[in-house]
Amino acid sequence: MEPIKKFRTKTVVMPSTNIDTDQIIPGRFLTTTTKLGLGRELFADWRYRPDGTPNPDFILNKPEAQGCRVLVAGRNVGCGSSREHAPWALLDFGFLAVISTEIADIFRNNSLKNGLLPIVVDETTHVWLLANPGAEIEIDLENATLTLPTGVSVKFPIAPFPKYCLVNGVDELGFLLSKDAEISAYERRAAG
Repeated sequence: MEPIKKFRTKTVVMPSTNIDTDQIIPGRFLTTTTKLGLGRELFADWRYRPDGTPNPDFILNKPEAQGCRVLVAGRNVGCGSSREHAPWALLDFGFLAVISTEIADIFRNNSLKNGLLPIVVDETTHVWLLANPGAEIEIDLENATLTLPTGVSVKFPIAPFPKYCLVNGVDELGFLLSKDAEISAYERRAAG
């Protein structure tokens, strides 16, 4: 996983509400067990026409979306079925974070476990972000703040353990493996 500490980027705005995981990555692409290449299929039913050519009207196909690392979505992003492929596709496309006023619990947890930062902001901040697509923002995960180009800085909630994992670029298994010596020492003492 890529460590996330502090970064500046422009935003891509998709104001739709209730963007579910089947829209993020349609079910027909869930046969893979690898994360690589799923960015191609991100929002496939919206990004591509029936003949497979890119839909020039879809925001991710527009030049201003290139290089943006944050997706600002409408309320209730990530609802629907549980699939790790959804954060995998967002990450493979190049996103580091998703921002909304409401993020579905299962999607939020899958995101945190896979290196994608789900950020819940207040309504005022969300309205500003939706009205200003392409705004350059700063995200400081260590301090759990998002700073707008206006200078306004807002805090966002994140639990300590997922924050630790994201800042250090380690998943849950990697964290456990990093504690192998301590675990082995404890087991020796307990058996002794």
